[in-house]
Amino acid sequence: MSTAHNEANLGDIAKTVIMPGDPLRAKHIAEKFLEDARLVNQVRNIYAYTGKYKGKEITVMASGMGMPSMGIYSYELFKFYDVDNIIRIGSCGAYVPELNLFDVVLSKSIFTESNFALTFHNEDCHIVDANEELNKKINETADENHIKIVEGNTICSDCFDPYMTQEDFNHFMERVPKDFNALSAEMEAFALCYNAKLLNKKATCLMTVVDSRFKTQVATSDEREKGLDNMIKLALESSLK
Repeated sequence: MSTAHNEANLGDIAKTVIMPGDPLRAKHIAEKFLEDARLVNQVRNIYAYTGKYKGKEITVMASGMGMPSMGIYSYELFKFYDVDNIIRIGSCGAYVPELNLFDVVLSKSIFTESNFALTFHNEDCHIVDANEELNKKINETADENHIKIVEGNTICSDCFDPYMTQEDFNHFMERVPKDFNALSAEMEAFALCYNAKLLNKKATCLMTVVDSRFKTQVATSDEREKGLDNMIKLALESSLK
């Protein structure tokens, strides 16, 4: 069995998928953390590897950038490959001064202006929740492994946030619900969690801060690919529960 975007056969994909955006990050995780990892998809260079982490079968698969790409891959994993859980691991921008570079953030609720839900399922939905059960497991695992995380709300944007001018940004924030209190912004989590909601599956989003509206320092492209090991370890350890 395969789809237009995934050449893996049924059974090649594990029940739990760790999903970075970057295909090279997926490759890095498979090579560094998984035993007996095998490449099960490379269509459009969206790499997927299945192997074992501490004896449990796990798949690491890239999603690409943005909600349309995440929407395609997560929907197919849930719908056609019978995946139960997806933990997105990615980068984010900080929307509060308390967050520092390389802090780990766990999404609770995700807001978007996108019409992803309206187009896909005729539902005028702009806020979706991450799965509470997965988040509980991740919080417990973080405590057990002494990994500091911050749980809060996330904005999922169609635009790469650092390219907004200050005026653009201020206008955008005026359209965000007043009581939403976003900690961070990224570009994929809404599509993932909406698909999970639609298909009665479980999904959440772990992020590492790589830039901030309150700091001049930004992570390099190499750090974005390989320097996020606390988040990666947290996702993998949580998948064992």
